[in-house]
Amino acid sequence: MDVLNLSIGGPDYLDLPFVEKVWELTANNIIMVSAIGNDGPLYGTLNNPADQSDVIGVGGIDYNDHIASFSSRGMSTWELPHGYGRVKPDVVAYGREIMGSKISTGCKSLSGTSVASPVVAGIVCLLVSVIPEEKRKLILNPASMKQALVEGAAKLSGPNMYEQGAGRVDLLESYEILKSYQPKASILPNVLDFSDCPYSWPFCRQPLYAGSMPVMFNATILNGLGVIGYVDGPPMWHPSSEDGNLLTIHFTYSEVIWPWTGYLALHMQIKEEGAKFSGEIEGNVTLNVFSPPAQGEKVIRRSTCVLKLKIKVIPTPPRARRLLWDQFHNIKYPPGYIPRDSLDVRNDILDWHGDHLHTNYHIMYNMLRDAGYFIETLGSPLTCFDARQYGTLILVDLEDEYFREEIEKLRDDVIYSGLGLAVFADWYNVDTMVKMRFFDDNTRSWWTPVTGGANIPALNDILGSFGIAFGDKILNGDFFIDGEQSRYASGTDIVKFPRGGFVHRFPLMDSSESRATQNVLISSLAKADSPILGFLKAGTGHIAVYGDSNCLDSSHMVTNCYWLLKKMLDYTSNHVQDPILFSKAAKLDMPLYEEDSRLPSRRNDVNFSSYSSVLGKELVCKNDSRFEVWGTKGYNIHVRGRNRRLPGHHSIDIGGGLNTSLENFKTSIPLEKYKKETAGNYLGFFNYKDELLDMPVLVTSHWLVPAIITIFGLLLLFTFWSFRQKRRRRRKGSSSGRLSN
Repeated sequence: MDVLNLSIGGPDYLDLPFVEKVWELTANNIIMVSAIGNDGPLYGTLNNPADQSDVIGVGGIDYNDHIASFSSRGMSTWELPHGYGRVKPDVVAYGREIMGSKISTGCKSLSGTSVASPVVAGIVCLLVSVIPEEKRKLILNPASMKQALVEGAAKLSGPNMYEQGAGRVDLLESYEILKSYQPKASILPNVLDFSDCPYSWPFCRQPLYAGSMPVMFNATILNGLGVIGYVDGPPMWHPSSEDGNLLTIHFTYSEVIWPWTGYLALHMQIKEEGAKFSGEIEGNVTLNVFSPPAQGEKVIRRSTCVLKLKIKVIPTPPRARRLLWDQFHNIKYPPGYIPRDSLDVRNDILDWHGDHLHTNYHIMYNMLRDAGYFIETLGSPLTCFDARQYGTLILVDLEDEYFREEIEKLRDDVIYSGLGLAVFADWYNVDTMVKMRFFDDNTRSWWTPVTGGANIPALNDILGSFGIAFGDKILNGDFFIDGEQSRYASGTDIVKFPRGGFVHRFPLMDSSESRATQNVLISSLAKADSPILGFLKAGTGHIAVYGDSNCLDSSHMVTNCYWLLKKMLDYTSNHVQDPILFSKAAKLDMPLYEEDSRLPSRRNDVNFSSYSSVLGKELVCKNDSRFEVWGTKGYNIHVRGRNRRLPGHHSIDIGGGLNTSLENFKTSIPLEKYKKETAGNYLGFFNYKDELLDMPVLVTSHWLVPAIITIFGLLLLFTFWSFRQKRRRRRKGSSSGRLSN
């Protein structure tokens, strides 16, 4: 067998028996072609094995060269949440209303990527015949065939790289490439151009700027030299002009390439000297690869790969326009059973699309960019970013736990550094999770959710610093705010909130299992006013919380709440209060309160540490955080590395003033100093049962008490000084009297 087509697949990229069999096949020089799946138009929906780098993954188009709506989209999700996905599909082919043979007689029309994939497999078989039979085994392999297909493909105008890959497969162009093909290594894709929109989405939507999190791009190394290869020395960045030295690139890559493929990840960051630079930076990244001699050869095979970069750079935006997205605390299927956020969806129970800005939150990402926001991704703990750089930290549908240091730092970031916080939670109900377990025939074991739609106990830990907590209801229903209709799809309720905050309640139905088992039919449950949306000023920071994330997620969305997200960000980043959301009727005269013992609790029948990046793990900033904190625990004391000063570019302190408002910067204090001042006090303020102390009073107490003590000390010192002066005068007077006598 030389070519194998697989029009099957599934979402589990960690299905190791299957993955290892695919590796075995391709390592033995069998060219594998596979359909990427029919889960479009959703992003992050690639199926295994088409998502594997040594397999030719095929998407579908119609006869008008439009991406078929059913065709799955990239990016690949193996590396998420602690990395960045690869470009897939590799190519697209006609897959809508394709005529084929019926089993009985005649023809019939079929649609799907399962139709497009065998079309490409047929093209591969034709291309194999181009190479004389005596040379085929020396030249043709899964990598060289993919090189011929992607280099010969016709790029379509309109779709982006995660929709079309290299483009529509072109038999004749690939034929011309193979006629003169010499074994080589290459990078896929071999160009990253920030000016090429929409093809280079999402990179073309947001330029680079100094002070941002590194922009990550994960390319694939195709090694047509042999089944195994080695990277000879580190990759190199070659800027085409002096301005290119403003760009720093750190690389992570496969030192050993097997079978046929590896990865090259770029972590791109603009130096502080470029804080006011505006323009384009161009250059090449080169990578040297070698493989052992082929059969009958004595010389090592070598090749140099080239990746062309064209980066757009702008001056650093103001703090209020910069948002940070928490990707680190996301857990996705596999390896754990992470249930879908909306329990109304019965045919797709797994949350497997990556929960990334560029997968199932890609529409929200485009909306934020259109609104003028710059949104960056954090794939490391919350200690790994400088809060003074950002207007708002966004926490959406998060499932993981938090380090103690993260909780303490975020508390300080909001109260003292003026960081805004926007939280979108989701359902969490232990009885419902237990009811959702099922027996999996493949693994011969019972599967039970490792958490709910979101990890509410963990969110309550991090929000407890501000007197906020979510409950365990599963609420559903429609409601209106200012004429905007919204669907609350399996969201939770707010059960704790300080006095003086603004909370909105709506009549919603509770469909949680614990409620349904109280001898009441779900269909007959009466709607009750439930608090689901809250706003709070906490020190110098502003917080907005909402109990449902489904309205931001492109997967199975009924109605979006982008309008609400904008108003929340207006408040958290720009301190603008919408008159409807901040009406007197919504202001709390008395706090919402729930005993801690009645808050949602963690499950004790699930080994959560096997899925978590926090439990049992070390707190460390990884290579998707700023270079200067890589390998550390982060900004316990604000750290900013100093890069080599470049000719013609002044060094600028990003954290100190360029994009930090003076008002908020003056209130910033080091975390260690804050810990000493507030140890044992802050969290305890919200443990009083009457919970009458609201946030403004709480924050005032932090400066009022030290101020009173300071004033008292000064008065005491002044009294002591006056007393000493009087005694000196008396002594001087008595001495003068004795001399006169």
